Amino acid sequence: MENTAPKFLIDLLKKEYDLELVNKILEGYSIKRYTTFRVNTLKSCDKDVLDILDSMQVKYIKYDAIEHAYILPDRSAKEFYDTKLVFDGLIYFQSLSSMLPPLFLDIKETDTILDMAAAPGGKTTMMAALSNGKAQITACEVNKIRSERLKHNIEVQNAKNVFVMRADARMLDDFFSFDKILLDAPCSGSGTIDLNNRKALKAFSYDLVKNSAHLQYELLKKAIQILKPNSCMVYSTCSILPIENEEIISRALKEFNIEIVPIEFRGLPLLPTKIKGCLLVLPNEYFEGFFIAKIRKK
Repeated sequence: MENTAPKFLIDLLKKEYDLELVNKILEGYSIKRYTTFRVNTLKSCDKDVLDILDSMQVKYIKYDAIEHAYILPDRSAKEFYDTKLVFDGLIYFQSLSSMLPPLFLDIKETDTILDMAAAPGGKTTMMAALSNGKAQITACEVNKIRSERLKHNIEVQNAKNVFVMRADARMLDDFFSFDKILLDAPCSGSGTIDLNNRKALKAFSYDLVKNSAHLQYELLKKAIQILKPNSCMVYSTCSILPIENEEIISRALKEFNIEIVPIEFRGLPLLPTKIKGCLLVLPNEYFEGFFIAKIRKK
């Protein structure tokens, strides 16, 4: 059977993008994505990691736009799970798109940071690394199994000053206050679809899209409430559908005293976005589809 996207998704894409872009998105869903990782600078350095890869005769390509990020053109992550690189937390397998949101927070060592939906911990540990392990990070995860995985990854990565809170971030007390917030919101995953994985595709539905949008807005409302005035947060999803992205942000702009802080990142394959200053990444062989908005609370 030919691998095709669900009809409702194709209809949603055609509603938002011209046919050329829809075809590019569908091509991105079909193509095999390269394996990527970042060096965990809390435990190692690029040279030591690359020396190990050289000794294993593994080919790699530096992704120059993100520090410590690399592409493995002909290997899968699972081939490394029993190696020192992963077992000792010297690297973390993470998509290039997933590495983007922490970069826009301009993290300082003195920051207090909230990661509202933190598991499995890729962005949490990246923020810890960006602060040299000194920022105070609260990582929220409501699911017990996922929170245990989060704790494990934080420990293996040696991410200091990270407190894991098993809680629904929507229910956080307004007593809390943070310098920076990352809301990488739970989403439908419409930017990460793999048409070659029919089993995973079965879980993707329009109900998932609608339910995700409801949850995303509730989380964003809470984030704005507990973000310090004149401070910034990043809202991101691995979705390319406006109902989970621009419509969420537009609604918040009307309800709260916030503004968009324009962001840009050279070299990304981009889709048009309805809100100037946001990024919407086109899925291809290097990137997952991803939406990123930086928000300042006035």
